[in-house]
This record gives sequence, C-alpha cells and structure tokens, in this order.
Amino acid sequence: MNKRFFLKATAALTAAASFGLAQAQTTPIKFQLDWRFEGPSAFFLLPAAKGYFKDAKLDVTVDSGNGSGGAVTRVASGTYDLGFADLAALMEFHANNPDAPNKPVAIMMVYNNTPASVMALKKSGIKTPADLAGKKLGAPVFDAGRRAFPIFQKANGIGNVAWTAMDPPLRETMLVRGDVDAITGFTFTSLLNIEARGVKADDVVVMQYPDFGVKLYGNAIIASPKILKENPAAVKAFLSAFTKGAKDVIADPAKAIESVKARDGIINVALETRRLQLAIDTVINSPSARAEGFGQINGPRMTLMASQVSDAFNTKTRVKADDIWNGSFLPAAKELDILPKGKK
Repeated sequence: MNKRFFLKATAALTAAASFGLAQAQTTPIKFQLDWRFEGPSAFFLLPAAKGYFKDAKLDVTVDSGNGSGGAVTRVASGTYDLGFADLAALMEFHANNPDAPNKPVAIMMVYNNTPASVMALKKSGIKTPADLAGKKLGAPVFDAGRRAFPIFQKANGIGNVAWTAMDPPLRETMLVRGDVDAITGFTFTSLLNIEARGVKADDVVVMQYPDFGVKLYGNAIIASPKILKENPAAVKAFLSAFTKGAKDVIADPAKAIESVKARDGIINVALETRRLQLAIDTVINSPSARAEGFGQINGPRMTLMASQVSDAFNTKTRVKADDIWNGSFLPAAKELDILPKGKK
C-alpha cells in the first residue's frame, strides 16, 4: 500500500512539475488594440480564440483601445508589449518625443493603405475634393483622417476648410443632421455608421485618401524596444500565429466575427461582418498590399510618408523612416503569402 501511495505521489509531483515547466515556458504578452472590439479586431481575437497564440507558447491578452495615439503611448510606457496603431501616429510620437527612452517601432504592416476617407452626403452638392473648399468638416481632433487632411488637401489643391471637433459617437450623427458638410474617418467605420443612421450607401460620397493621391500606410503592429531586445523569439512567434489567424479571417470573415462576438456580446453581427469585409477589401487585400506583400512595406513609399507626416503634423523634428520600421521579425515570404489573388 505504501509503495502504491509512493508511486501515485511521485506521478502527481512529476505531472505538477511538468505543468509548471510548461507554464514557465509560456510568455505573457499584453496587446493593445487601436479601437473598441469591432469587425477588424477579429484579426487579433481569432488567433487568440483558436489557440494559435497558445500553440506558440504565448499567453496573449488583447485589450480594446480608444485611438492609435493611446496605443502608441501605452506601448511606449511599457504598460503593453505590442499594439496596433496608425503608422502616422507612431511617426508623430517619434518626431515629437526624440528623447523618449522606449519609442515603439512598427514590425508588421496590416493596413497597407490608410483607411481614411472624406465622406459627405450627395445632397450637399459635394462631389470632388475641390468642392470641400470653404466647407465645414467634422471629426474628433485625434482622428487619423483629420490629422492627415493637410496631405489630402495639398494633393488635391483644396482651399481652406473649417473644422468642428466632436466625440467619436457624434461624428456621423452630426453629418446626417447637417451640422457639418463632411467628415473624415475610417471608411469601414464611418460609412457603416452613416448607414446605421438611416442613410443609404448610394447617397454618400466617399473620397478614400488612397484614391486621391495620398498613399499613406495605415495601421501596423507595433512593439516596444524592450520586448524586441529581451524576447525576439516571442515576437516572431506572435507574428507567425497572427499571420495564420489572418489567413483564416480573410478566408471566412463571417466565421471570424464569432471571436469578436465572444468578447463583446452586444455587437451587431451582420454590421460587423460587413465592416470586416470592407476592411479586407479596401486596406488589407488591396492591389498595393499584394504588390508589396502582406505585412511588408516599400522603402521609398515609407520615406515619402515620413516626409509628408513631418510637414502635415508640424512635428518638432523630422520623421526618420529608418527609426520607425523593423521588418526583421516577420515570417518568411512563403508564410506571408496569404492574400487571395485577383481581387481589385
């Protein structure tokens, strides 16, 4: 009896030790989204839900956000290891905080094109960028499209405009009410929000920045220098698991939305599925993304954007493109080859 007890106890201790070792080998990673849980956040929530991060020995916590600027500062502060943020916001942080000790860098491009658009109702008479001259535009002060509007303005020779600031939930409402003539926002956010307020998509003029000479990059995965230095293997594992999940999301957006619903039970599933599909079609599986490769960037294009952001944002110092980007943690090209061919 004592021998049997001894064997059982030994087996239990061995199992506990093995479990403890496995736990010790799992790297915790805190990840900060740019926005609340909406359709596009499936790109991060699905690999977590499917266990892709866990399989890569990562314990990833994905938190909702309140803007790219917040995501950048939280990664810079060390509160988060990785995040998802608009590249222009990252560039601005670098240029305005040249002496900051922990400036995040972009390690993987996700939105190859900026999702920013100017949107107006057709009944306003606004049809082209030139029609915006003298008009009242609305957006939150931190909106990526508003911050980059001077680049859009210069590219299209637009005269002066007047800006009205508001909280994000009021933006589309104020447009529909006629309080402003046009708004800036992410296409897949604002267009669907306008529809939700009773306006048909056919009655909205959408001027997407990339269609009007503004070839800015959009959102990228960003990382703190600390984790890049201390645990490069975990960063590579994260990007590999993320890429595997991204392939699943692109293949079946409707199924992917289940991972978002699991995190926020009150989302409108049909609406968020459309939002996710719109994001895929406009900024993820775009012609430029397929040309450059998912996750990757074009050096001259990045350099041009750095110059444009320096001018438009009137930064303290000039943005240095080489300080912003580190592509050395990306999966191999074959692994990144996840974009379906033949879409426009």
